[in-house]
Amino acid sequence: MQTVNELSKSAKRFFKRVGEFFGLKRNLVILLVAILVIGAGEELWMRFVPKYLQTLGATVFVIGLYDALRTLLGAIYAYPGGVFVDLWGHRRAFITFNIVSIIGYALVLLIPHWGAVIAGMFLFLSWTCFSLPATFSLVGETLAANRHSMGIGVQSVIRRVPAMISPILGGVLIDRFGVVPGVRIALLISILLSAATIFAQWQLRVEQPPPGPRPERWNLWQTLRGFDTPMRRLLLSDILVRFCERIPYAWAIIFAMDYIGMDAKEVGVLTVIEVLVASLCIIPASHFADRTQREPFVLVTFIMFTLFPISLMLSRNFGMLAVAFAIRGLKEFGDTSRKALIVNYSDPRRRGQIVGTYYLVRDLIVSVAALLGALLWKLDPRLNFLGAAAFGLAGTIFYFKTLRDLRESSLDDLKKELAAGRLRIK
Repeated sequence: MQTVNELSKSAKRFFKRVGEFFGLKRNLVILLVAILVIGAGEELWMRFVPKYLQTLGATVFVIGLYDALRTLLGAIYAYPGGVFVDLWGHRRAFITFNIVSIIGYALVLLIPHWGAVIAGMFLFLSWTCFSLPATFSLVGETLAANRHSMGIGVQSVIRRVPAMISPILGGVLIDRFGVVPGVRIALLISILLSAATIFAQWQLRVEQPPPGPRPERWNLWQTLRGFDTPMRRLLLSDILVRFCERIPYAWAIIFAMDYIGMDAKEVGVLTVIEVLVASLCIIPASHFADRTQREPFVLVTFIMFTLFPISLMLSRNFGMLAVAFAIRGLKEFGDTSRKALIVNYSDPRRRGQIVGTYYLVRDLIVSVAALLGALLWKLDPRLNFLGAAAFGLAGTIFYFKTLRDLRESSLDDLKKELAAGRLRIK
């Protein structure tokens, strides 16, 4: 009996240490469950939407419009999503975003017409786009500042699990029943899973507002002007590096298949390599970033963004492409640190709105990169890759200079404190 009790206590201590290591607080565990379950439903059909539109008779323009709107809404929805979570709190915000998405799924399910997809996407993208600043805000509120990278890192890994499994199951449904019936069955499953998640979201503990008077509500311009210097410089660096990502984004697979001669199966393996490398590096990188400084990890991520188009351009066979896609996976090495810095730079009383503003500005500007990428590709594929690398290099150098300037500024402040006699070294 004593041995059983000792084993039970050991098990409890083990799970407690695991929970502390991964930052698994109650509200964050509930959020992870919601991300996993809703994502499992969406990934059953979301990647097949272009084929679904084509089968329903949509033109190439309509399919392109869907992709463009998805990118645009991802940018626009981030800001109101942040405002809503600051006004309503996390539980009400997450449940509302989920219900609006369910209405969008139902619209697409009930009306098998491409017009319903275009109209429905304004609703069914609610969970994915509105909830982004809310998840950052919840991490910032639930975990100590030295655990933010890990909290965001665990979410990043969980989001990838449905992306690796559900599309395969969705493909089975489409192969078995056809494109339109298969997608509609997947939509029904998605509705059921998202509806079940509401019961989990209802268990979120209602947070207490930060101490002190409620801050005056800011508009978009006031929020942007309220960014401190480190946030502004991070935003500019991020915009330049995201141009590096988006310029060759749509052309990487085309290059691998049309220029290197890879088949669809080999491209699938390359995608798995990328996702696997990303998943393996996120947790250890987040752990060490929380224990040391996050900025060097962000700098490494920017370097990986810059190296990908160059490594892709130099590839001549599957092995070289595998290296290139592994480098692409390593861009996640410090991305959780970048997100944690955004959380740390934000006023806790306006955190959702500030995060939403950051992503609104970044993604609206970066949305033109896809058009620039198409223009450069038409001129010469190598020009596409070199142009992307130039943006990445500019963003990396600017961020390196930012870190150096901030370090020199900190040293100057320290010297002034010492000179004034207000700081004593023990």
